This record gives sequence, C-alpha cells and structure tokens, in this order.
Amino acid sequence: MSNRLLIVEDDDRVRAVLRLALESEGYDVSEADSAEQALEEFAVTSPDVMIVDLMLGGMTGFDCIREVRRSSDIPIIVVSARDDTHDVVAGLEAGADDYVTKPFQVKEITARLRALVRRTRRPAGAGVDLAGQAPDAVVLDATDPQRPLLLEPSAGRLLRGTEQVHLTLTEFRLLCVLTEEAGRVLSRPQLLERVWDQGFFGDERLVDVHIRRLRTKIESDPGDPHLLVTVRGLGYRLDRR
Repeated sequence: MSNRLLIVEDDDRVRAVLRLALESEGYDVSEADSAEQALEEFAVTSPDVMIVDLMLGGMTGFDCIREVRRSSDIPIIVVSARDDTHDVVAGLEAGADDYVTKPFQVKEITARLRALVRRTRRPAGAGVDLAGQAPDAVVLDATDPQRPLLLEPSAGRLLRGTEQVHLTLTEFRLLCVLTEEAGRVLSRPQLLERVWDQGFFGDERLVDVHIRRLRTKIESDPGDPHLLVTVRGLGYRLDRR
C-alpha cells in the first residue's frame, strides 16, 4: 500500500513535528502552508491521506477539504484549535473523516491515521460477476423500479439505477455496516466501534454528521428519511424498501 501523506498547516513548528513523527511511521510526507498551495500539491503528488488545519490564511481549511472532495474520497483528518461543536460539525460536513483538536499528542495523530487508513481500504472490483453485478449485491430501495438503489460491498460501489453514487470511504463503510444489520438499531458507540475502529478515541458527533451526509446521497428527502432512520434515544436503523 502507498503511504503518501499531505500536511496542510500554516504553523511551521507544528508542521515540522508532524512531519518527523509521520516519516518515522513510514509515510512519504509532503507539506503545504496554505490551502492554495495544498491544492497545487494535491494535484502533483496525489496523496493517499491528508491532515488539514482549518484556520489558514486566505482560503480556509473548510474550503480546501470541499475542493478535494470534488474529485477524491481519500481519508482526511482535520487538526484545529477550534473545538466547539459548531466547528467540529462544520469540519466534518465539509468532508473530513475525523477531527483532532489542538493541543494534541503526536501519538494520537499516528493512532488515528493507522485506524483511518486500515478501515478505509475498499475492495477494487473483487467479486464482480460476468454480468457486471457483484454476487453480494443488496437492493436498498426498489420503490423506483427504473432506478433502484443497489449496494455492492465487494465491488465497492453504490448504484442508483446505472449511475454510481459517490461516497467517501467512511460513508461507504458506514452504509455497509448498517446494511449488514438492516432492520436492527445500532447505537452510536456500536457504529463508532465497527466503522471508525478507534475505541476510546471516538466522538459520537462523527456518527451524526456522517449519517446526515449519507442521507443527502441515498434519501429522496433527507429531511424526512425513510431508509436511514433515527430511533430516538437508541441510534440509527437502515430499513430496506
């Protein structure tokens, strides 16, 4: 597996500490001190994972993440001194997979990176049959016979009819876990354990924001969900239709 990593951080000291620590973990590290430079570096180096500070001069980290998400689903960790709920949620809704607040321990960053890279490995077309449909395909929503919503876990894709629905790797893994337990309620801690694979590092806001992002992609009306429903006080349940 390739280990190209891009650090987007305008504090020289923080950037240097992260680089030394992550190179010792085996990453091929490149750096950017602004979002604009980061996007140029992204186009050149095609990193496998990014660490992005939110508070940057000029273009913000939020905008940087949104721009990357236009063309890539690579894992992204936000690192920022902004730790209130609004900022955490905004960072995740921009497209980040995880969020770490400053000051932080370098070992926390490396542990989260290991977990993030491990859990976001997706099969690349393995198991697709000659008809082009994976043998483990699951119909999630057949209310529109012309454009059913079809999940193919082993092929690593979600289809609406013949069109592929773009999901980040975290969203894809979350949907697969919910589909495996279709009809059953999964609590936020259960989803953290099975999707994020981080144990005590987990933040329940990760679950809520990714559920909201997933709904915008699979529900006909995200404000009135029928596939991915909230069971108040308990968690979330996927109901196939």
